[in-house]
Amino acid sequence: MSPSEQSAANAEKQGYLQIVNLFERLHRRLLDVVKAELDRLAVRDANNVQALIVFNIGMDEYSVGDLTQRGYYLGTNITYNLKKLSSAEYIVQARSLHDRRAVRVRLTDKGIALYKAIDSLFADHAAALGGRVTPETLTAATQVMRALEQSWNDSLARADMRKAKLGSGPAD
Repeated sequence: MSPSEQSAANAEKQGYLQIVNLFERLHRRLLDVVKAELDRLAVRDANNVQALIVFNIGMDEYSVGDLTQRGYYLGTNITYNLKKLSSAEYIVQARSLHDRRAVRVRLTDKGIALYKAIDSLFADHAAALGGRVTPETLTAATQVMRALEQSWNDSLARADMRKAKLGSGPAD
C-alpha cells in the first residue's frame, strides 16, 4: 500500500471510530435527557429505558419478540422492563388470540400519558434543531447510519456463515 493509500485508509478508520464513539455518547445523552424529563414530570415508577420502551410502543400493539427485534434496548432485559412497566400500570400484556405462546403489549391510559410527554419532548427537540440542522442534513445522517447498520448486519451474517462452516462448536 502506498503512503497516500495508507493515509486514506487511516483517515477512513479514524472517521469510522469517531462515529461509533459518537453513537455511544448520543445514546447515553438521550437516556440522560429522558431521565431529566422524567424527573421534571415527577415520574418515579419508570426509568429512562422504560420510558423509551413506552415511547416505541406508542399507540400500537407489539409482541415481546417484535420489541426485542427492533433492538432499542441496548444492554437491557426487555422482559424485566416489560414486567416493571406492567406492574406500574403503563402497559397491558395479553396472550395473542392467534398464538397462545406469544404475548402482546399495548399502553394503558397511564402509558399513553407518558408516551405523549416523551413525544412532546422529542417534538420540542426537533423544533430546536431548526436553525442548526436542515432536513437534508438529517436525511444524510440517517443514510450514513443505515449504511453502517447494514455493514454490521453483513458482518454478522458472514460470521454466522463462518461459524456454520466450522460446525456447531460449543453451545451458545
